[in-house]
Amino acid sequence: MTLQRRILILVSAVVLLAAVGVLAVVRASSRAEEKNQTQAGGPQISRGEVSLAPDGAERRIVFRNMAWGPHRDELATVPATAPQGPRTASGVSCLRFHSAAGTGICLQADKGGVQESYRAVVLDARLKEISAHPLAGIPTRARVSPGGHLVAWTVFVGGDSYAGTNFSTRTSLLDLRTGKLDASLEDFAIRKDGKAYRNADVNFWGVTFAADERTFYATLATGGQTHLVRGDLAERTVTTLRENLECPSLSPDGTRLVFKKRVPGLSPDAPWRLYALDLASMQETPLAEERSVDDQVVWTDDKTVVYSLPGDFGADLYAVPADGSGAATPLMASALAPAFLG
Repeated sequence: MTLQRRILILVSAVVLLAAVGVLAVVRASSRAEEKNQTQAGGPQISRGEVSLAPDGAERRIVFRNMAWGPHRDELATVPATAPQGPRTASGVSCLRFHSAAGTGICLQADKGGVQESYRAVVLDARLKEISAHPLAGIPTRARVSPGGHLVAWTVFVGGDSYAGTNFSTRTSLLDLRTGKLDASLEDFAIRKDGKAYRNADVNFWGVTFAADERTFYATLATGGQTHLVRGDLAERTVTTLRENLECPSLSPDGTRLVFKKRVPGLSPDAPWRLYALDLASMQETPLAEERSVDDQVVWTDDKTVVYSLPGDFGADLYAVPADGSGAATPLMASALAPAFLG
């Protein structure tokens, strides 16, 4: 092959690669622009005031709006009695969100820098920023304690899915009463099987708080196994209680946890089923949802939990009884990370 022909082939390859790159950018830009357009048949959304303050007159749901259009990713609200009704959007965007007792935690993309980064923003009842904290990775879980004094968040610092084993997380706890930030639960003393335990592969995620504003539950992963742990914020300890529990969520009355459990024989990409755990008897009950749920459920009351599943426009919310009875039912389309207030 002559030198001239080699140069021609090289130039042609460079041109082809450049064209592929330009096409990819154009398609990505087109896709992003498409998400800014209101979807046909989607929910009615308008800009207005959104509050996290408890309101005894009307229970509300505040959530991340996933419907395509100008208010996508913003916190929005609907009456709890009309979840399919018109939405009021706040203008505040979150990737993950939770709220209780007038306090909100919003994990959001920080678009001020050249490189994509994230931060955890604590919000007051009027969605005003109280404090902000840089995140070490991609947001994945967020929780506020029932009294609104504690917040927790989890990020991926390696990998981006719980389905496999090749990931690493970091979970932080912030006490709003003192301003103390525990940057990583890995700094807490671990009691596993009645003995002190320490291992470099330890990961925590999925915090849920008890009403005493001190006790919490979470997932601990180590040695290829996941464990339910009970934590004591004052003592800075976590104690293992049971294996094969992920993303626990404590009932309002503090008696039960609903969690996702890996079930043998299911697809490695969709390995979970929802279960309830009675903390007094430690008896497990499978819930009626038969699909794989990769989410930390939210309790609407002492009887029902809500969770997300993939939808046409990102995610949809479903509800199922927490005692194993009934069936899963759709709650809201194009919605994620709900908080039930009031």
